[in-house]
Amino acid sequence: MMPSYEPVAALLRGLEVLRIVNRLSEAGVSEIHRLTGLNPPTIVRMLETLIHAGYVIRHPQLPLYFPTGRTLELCAGYTLHREVGIAAAPVMTRLRASIGWPSDVAVFDGDAMVVAHTSRGEGRFMFERRTGFRAPVLATSLGRAFLAFCAPPERNHAITLAARSPEPWNVLAHDPDAADAAFAAIRAAGYAAMDDAYAAREYSGLASAVAVPVLVGEVAVASLNLMYLRDVTDRSAVVDRLLPVLREAAVEVGFALAKLRRA
Repeated sequence: MMPSYEPVAALLRGLEVLRIVNRLSEAGVSEIHRLTGLNPPTIVRMLETLIHAGYVIRHPQLPLYFPTGRTLELCAGYTLHREVGIAAAPVMTRLRASIGWPSDVAVFDGDAMVVAHTSRGEGRFMFERRTGFRAPVLATSLGRAFLAFCAPPERNHAITLAARSPEPWNVLAHDPDAADAAFAAIRAAGYAAMDDAYAAREYSGLASAVAVPVLVGEVAVASLNLMYLRDVTDRSAVVDRLLPVLREAAVEVGFALAKLRRA
């Protein structure tokens, strides 16, 4: 359905600033500028407005901004990640116990994958991740695995949004033919891998991940990854030895999710 009116540009800019602050947990004007392309005076105006509305606070000594608890009201009606988390939790606990490495399961949310459950806390792993973390779609194995197997409108929407961000892994969003070839290669392989530049930024190159889609029917509704440390094993060994186990876990999550939805 087409909207009746043109979108309110100021509202869109304000929501984008709030999204960045919420994603980073603390953010400065220069970082928000880098991620949104908005000019600094506009960003400051939006931040002041969000402070007035109670969604953001400013550090008393530093030029940093933080989300407040009121931002939680904005996701109160969102339930998909809860359903997936409930379905996946026992499967992921068994997977972690059997192979030793942790996993995340995530659902698609426009420009990111929202982590619905993680098993990183179930044992020793140096890189923690919380439920609700937003993983960039073209940077992470979670996002790439989902996009390769999801419905085309979702994939096209994600690529359109990714093209607005200057992050290096989003260069694929500017080349439709290259994107189609990349997703076809993921479908042929049956799994996706984390972007090396993202692994370097988020994990100092020490960790990486592979992921597979969680399917209901033949369409992806989520994705499930497997984290590993690069100084302990490499991607080829993970794919050869552990990918079949990860796929079995994803199938089990898909069955559990379908059963939960029927119930």
